[in-house]
Amino acid sequence: MSDFVVIGGGIAGLSAGARLSAHGTVTVLEAEDALGYHASGRSAALFEENYGKPAIVALSRASGTYHRTANGGYLTPRGLLLVAGPSQEAAFERDVGDLGLAPISVDAARAMVPIINPASVSRAAHHDAALDIDTDRMLQDFARVIRGNGGAVLTRARVTAIRYGDSGWQIETADGTHAARHLVNAAGAWADEIATLAGVPPIGITPYRRSMARLPAPGGHDVTGWPMVMGVGESWYAKPDAGKLLVSPAEQDATHPHDAYADDMVLAEGLARYENMVTEPVTRVETNWAGLRSFAPDRVLVLGPDPARRDFIWCAGQGGYGFQTAPAASQLVADLVTGRASELDPENIAALTPERLRK
Repeated sequence: MSDFVVIGGGIAGLSAGARLSAHGTVTVLEAEDALGYHASGRSAALFEENYGKPAIVALSRASGTYHRTANGGYLTPRGLLLVAGPSQEAAFERDVGDLGLAPISVDAARAMVPIINPASVSRAAHHDAALDIDTDRMLQDFARVIRGNGGAVLTRARVTAIRYGDSGWQIETADGTHAARHLVNAAGAWADEIATLAGVPPIGITPYRRSMARLPAPGGHDVTGWPMVMGVGESWYAKPDAGKLLVSPAEQDATHPHDAYADDMVLAEGLARYENMVTEPVTRVETNWAGLRSFAPDRVLVLGPDPARRDFIWCAGQGGYGFQTAPAASQLVADLVTGRASELDPENIAALTPERLRK
């Protein structure tokens, strides 16, 4: 029997499993062939600590030291450039304030990203604090901690049934049954389905599709040193990746848990918004895909034991903040399970724990 069975092998499950493995044996069950297959494998991989609601910002800031120092650090410079047109002044000012950006001239923006179109871009803002995250190495390092502490990380282990009895949790998969004293629900878009299987009331996790297109470097430019570029109100974004440019319409379309794929019309509309702000047309899309960003009703992570079933532990609702909050979010889960005092303040803890959704 494991002390903890974690359902979900994305960043939520692996980080929580790694933290809990210091307090007992951990078994992670991932349904797919590989770790980080769904939302974690389709992340924009950006650390922007001002992004999100106050409790999320608190988690991101508390995660900063880990991101910068653990295992040699996971962050590299990127920067964030916000651009707006003449009719978007109010939205521009809100984003500048929320993200802590510094207004710059359009000419300065073009010096960073030469394809910015001065005919359509009237305002710009920037800061250097947005950073790329080495997401794959982070996933593998957390998995390594679990294994190093005597735990197991299993793929192709789709959960088919969950029962609770005198000996604790019994989690059935195609390859057999796993027993645990505590069950950690880190199933992403499937978190409410796992709760229902376990006889725990769902909390209203909703997955939202977000699509992405990979474009050749526009105009033959070297995009390596470009910042991430975002339209106001997160109406689209473009991010360099391995010499190419990733462009997303940044849509948030509610859907159901599934292996997501891009919607062609939504992708075309997002590429049109991007094209309106640049001088280089989109001539070819090399590949496209989509991921599911899963949110609780208040769009804040859900972390810790369920108030009605303390050995059922939530690590869900990461939305678009999973990697950047993972170090502090997973530590909070471990603290709440073990009774250790958290470094987060009580107000933020109350905003993150499941109790707020059970009232």
